[in-house]
Amino acid sequence: MTLQELAQSLHNCQHCKLAKLGRTQVVFGVGNPNAQVMFVGEGPGFNEDRQGEPFVGAAGKLLNELLQSAGLSRAEIYIANVVKCRPPNNRDPEPDEVETCKPFLFQQIDLIKPKLVCTLGRWSTETILERKVSITKIRGQVIRHNSLVVFPLLHPAAALHQGNLLPSLREDFGKLKHYLDQVNRESIAAPAPPASHPDKMQKIQMDLF
Repeated sequence: MTLQELAQSLHNCQHCKLAKLGRTQVVFGVGNPNAQVMFVGEGPGFNEDRQGEPFVGAAGKLLNELLQSAGLSRAEIYIANVVKCRPPNNRDPEPDEVETCKPFLFQQIDLIKPKLVCTLGRWSTETILERKVSITKIRGQVIRHNSLVVFPLLHPAAALHQGNLLPSLREDFGKLKHYLDQVNRESIAAPAPPASHPDKMQKIQMDLF
């Protein structure tokens, strides 16, 4: 199955009760299907539900600014959410909704195969790490879980609602940039492949990781 086929299969998803609780549309995800960095949020808000794209409201504007500070752009990353439909009144997703939608998120990750998954907020982080966490304690760290490399971050919306979190969020995107720069340097410095395969060396040098 391709990413596009998965999106089409969920176009009118009826797997959980969110389908009947006022959503406008399924918000599958958007971005580079071959992205090496993937961001995962919690769920669509009002603007995302209307436009069908994650992070397009005020939190999206802040995320765009933070991405730029880390040397990234929306065009080169992929963004998805734990749940694909807006919970009523922007409430937290309920456990049964997360459990129903989680396999589709992991299918997205499987198909995109990012080298790094940046989780935005507690819900996303707990879903990806499959355990309860304190986001304020593990934010800004590289965590290896199963086959994934995970980088938990505060949610931009939380930083907008609680201004005291914004400096921490900016600091963590600075750490993200440092990590990406370090991995990129290590990739470029990797030993050259045999001379009979010069195309592979070019791929290593051009590859973000």
